[in-house]
Order: sequence, then structure tokens, then C-alpha cells
Amino acid sequence: MNNRLALIRQDIEKRLDAIKDPISSKGLFSSGRILGLDIREDGKVSFTVEAPAEAAERYVAARDAAEAAVRQAKGVTQVLAVLTAHEAPKAKPEGGVSRVKRIIAVASAKGGVGKSTVATNLACAYAALGLNTGLLDLDVYGPSAPTLLGVHNQKPHMRPDKLLDPLEAHGLKTMSIGYLVDPSSPMIWRGAMATSAVRQMIDEVVWGPLDVLVLDLPPGTGDVQLTLVQRVPLAGAVIVSTPQEVALADVRRGLAMFEKARAPILGIVENMAYFETPDGTRTHIFGEGGARRTAEDAGAPFLGEIAIDVALRQACDAGAPLVAAQPDHPVSRRFREIAQAALDNVARLNKPAPRISFA
Repeated sequence: MNNRLALIRQDIEKRLDAIKDPISSKGLFSSGRILGLDIREDGKVSFTVEAPAEAAERYVAARDAAEAAVRQAKGVTQVLAVLTAHEAPKAKPEGGVSRVKRIIAVASAKGGVGKSTVATNLACAYAALGLNTGLLDLDVYGPSAPTLLGVHNQKPHMRPDKLLDPLEAHGLKTMSIGYLVDPSSPMIWRGAMATSAVRQMIDEVVWGPLDVLVLDLPPGTGDVQLTLVQRVPLAGAVIVSTPQEVALADVRRGLAMFEKARAPILGIVENMAYFETPDGTRTHIFGEGGARRTAEDAGAPFLGEIAIDVALRQACDAGAPLVAAQPDHPVSRRFREIAQAALDNVARLNKPAPRISFA
């Protein structure tokens, strides 16, 4: 770190310590509540305020005060302060993801790009490849799994030890906040409540032994996403985008978030890439090749394109994922190809470093 950034850091730490920890009354920085303080050359600053899970709401004002204080520091141009809540996993050996071999997050930094459709069909593709697969819908503000899987009226079973059994659907073990709440009620949750729900669905569901667990993340790069990447040992992330620039700008932010969290990028999928008429003519409604170029610029793998297809839309509306309902459809085959490519990248990116020995 150069001298200029070192001076900015000292100023920021001092400003953070002027804010009292709601529990210990020490300075917020001295109390160890500030994690991941990052200061860039362009003056952009980001950090996390880590609160105890049982007192998360008490730290909302502290997070806001910390963000405002850092914004006043000389040389700071932009501040991102995220509140997360942490608690040690409960001693329930059957619950959680400890028996899952590979956890793959499907993410998009922007809503409306078909991320949940991609996540659901990728999970079905892994099941079609013979892998014991689960799907965890973590989009707590707009859960799509009940609709995409056709399980509107089912509720997961709660065991005497308060652990939940996932619902079986289309060869998958599945869980979603949408199974647990009234679908007609708006999801008006503050960040701490949302992260608490995410922790429960990770730690208190009996996933059992799985080869792959696909996580459908909410769009964006906020509290829920950061809680997840800090808490779960991801094998990697698949980023979903459409070709147009307004979506790709958000993809770059999503890539930066996973890079900062040291989660491998398994690749980028370009959804709604084109519409193909019966005579084979392709119309690129949202632009052409944008996700591929973004992947190349970022040095990330490009996993492939998914076309706009009426059968895919109908399958989503019917609650019967296309890959499971019509395995021979061209789009289903493409999903299986993308799933296999992502799995190959898991093996490549998580390969242990060669052991070096000296005679």
C-alpha cells in the first residue's frame, strides 16, 4: 500500500473507532467488528460490519453511521458498507452442507436475466447426468422455485430436532423460502432478517449426501450474497447475463464480488441470446455476443448461449423444468453441455497445487 492510501486508511480507522460498538462500547474498529476494509486507488472504499446474529438489528444504525463517517474522509469517493450477522453453526450434525461434495452458486448482479430459470435447469441437468443433486432457492425477496418446480401447495417436513427435510421435485432435493411463507404476502425484510433466513436454509436443512448443490442467489451484490460467500465453501459461481450492455455492467460488479471473496468463477452464461425462427434465422433481440466478450475481457470461461425459446417459457410456467420434461429438446441439450462444462471447470479450478519436493 502506497503512502497516500496508508494515510487514508489511518483516517478511516480513526473515524470508525469514533463510532461505538452497540454491545462492547469500544470503538467499532477496535472491537473487531470491521472486516475486509478495502481502499482502492480511485478512492472507492468497502468494508463489512460483522454483528452477532442475536443482536443484528442493533447494528443497523452503526453501519449507517460508519458509512457516513468514512464518506467524509479526504480522498474517499465512494463507500460500500455491508452489514452481516454471524453465529456459530448449531450442533446439529445432520443439517447443513457438510455432506455436499460441490456447491455451485448461480448468480446475476442484475434482475430479470432469467437466473432462476438457468439455475433450475442446470440442477436438472446435473440430475440427468446421474448426480445426486439439490437446488436451494436463496432469492428471499422473490423466490421462484415453487413456480418453476410446480410445488406451490407443498410444505417441507420439520423434524423433532427442528431440522427441515427438503422437498423432492423432478429428481432434485429442493428448498426455498417460498415453501415457508404465504406467497401472497410481500417479502419486506431488512438485511439482517434476510441473512438470517439464508443461514437457516443452509444450516438447518437435511441435505444429506449430495454430489452437487445448486444455489439460486438473489440478484445484486449485497448482504445476502456476502453472507453466503463468507459462510459456504463454494466450488465456484456461474454468472448469468443477457447480451445488452446494461446487464453486462452489473455482471462486471458481480465478477468483482466473487473475486474479492476468492470464489472461483466457473463461467458466464448468456441467456436470451437470440430468437430462432423455424427457417433457422436468428434474431439477436438484446444484442449479440456481449456476455462472451465480457468473459474474454475478464479472463473468465464462457459456458455458452441459451436461446429465447417458447418451450422453455412454457415449461417454466407449467412447473416442469424443460431439461426434466423434454430431455431431447435442443435447449435441454445445451443446458446439459453448460452443466458439464461448469463441472469440468470445478475440477480444473479446484485442482490441488502440485507438490514440490527436493532431493
